Amino acid sequence: MIVPSHVVPLAAPGMIRRGLKWMGNPESPFYIRPRASADLIRWLWLFKKACTQNHVARAAPLLRDLHLESRDCFDQLESEMPGGFGMIKNGLLMLCKTERSLDEEAETSAMAERIGVEARVLSAKETTALDPAVEMNVHGAVYYRRDCHLSPNHLMEALEIKLAELGCEFHWNTECTGFATEGNRIRSVATTLGSFDADEFVLCSGVWSTQIANQLSLSLPMQAGKGYSVTLEKPTQIPSICSILCEARVAVTPMGTSLRFGGTMEIAGIDESITESRVRGIVHSIPRYFPRFSIADFDHCEPWVGLRPCSPDGLPYLGRTSKWENILISTGHAMMGISLAMISGRIVAESIDGVSSKINDLELLSPDRFTR
Repeated sequence: MIVPSHVVPLAAPGMIRRGLKWMGNPESPFYIRPRASADLIRWLWLFKKACTQNHVARAAPLLRDLHLESRDCFDQLESEMPGGFGMIKNGLLMLCKTERSLDEEAETSAMAERIGVEARVLSAKETTALDPAVEMNVHGAVYYRRDCHLSPNHLMEALEIKLAELGCEFHWNTECTGFATEGNRIRSVATTLGSFDADEFVLCSGVWSTQIANQLSLSLPMQAGKGYSVTLEKPTQIPSICSILCEARVAVTPMGTSLRFGGTMEIAGIDESITESRVRGIVHSIPRYFPRFSIADFDHCEPWVGLRPCSPDGLPYLGRTSKWENILISTGHAMMGISLAMISGRIVAESIDGVSSKINDLELLSPDRFTR
């Protein structure tokens, strides 16, 4: 999803209380696996420090600008690619089962509107009228008109073809093993395919960026936020608008003739094993919102698992570091990797070209912000 609606960072007031409430439920959307880890303890301490209204007030306009600029970049990119990559500009529905949840989402949408993000609170009847393609059982919804969705597979296939045409070389399944440096410059990166020299380097390796950064004495505190998804290839119904099932924290994305359901945030280290109870939590939530679906629909679905790179303040690391003059960092986007992908790439490109970004407050994203 491309989500200008998501202006509140992961680190926000109330998140710790909500997380503790969910911890006791094996099917809940959030879990921290207890483990002896200094990195986890530090991350949790930094996360607690960031969960303030001041942090949200400063981060929200920046996230708004990043998401909207990224949406424009997606628009431009699709216009340059024959056949595009299936970007659908139908908006996003935040679907709420209860009045309390709708009230909470309405408060968030009011804050978003104050900073220029268009939002509309809908009754159950208005929600159904907006997307009659799918039967819903909800109390109401908040509708964000400027949000979009796409198929990541189509996007990546189109990008790979375009980049190959432009002369980009890909080295698949190649591990970074170290760096050669000289003064405050990186001269080359050592890999399992040999050494690569370059004038500029970009570190954008998801949650593994922390391990690579450690080789350069850089501190990028992150935790892996494990998420799962299940995809129905022939669903009973296909909504025309992507949605988030608010109480369940499940994202619903139409992708052509298939329908993807994704969710959970499991802090369990760099571990790609599947916790069946978390997948059950996703599947069991779906019929509560979409009554034409049943749990049995998912009997033969193979769950997918991925690790989101989560910084402790809910903002990405984006920009140069003071320690090395020729490396740029672009990681820590958590659940907003697709949404912020294009603007992140543009900011990196502008920095390499020596062009000032028109995005304000980029110091909030400094890779050095936890080392000062």
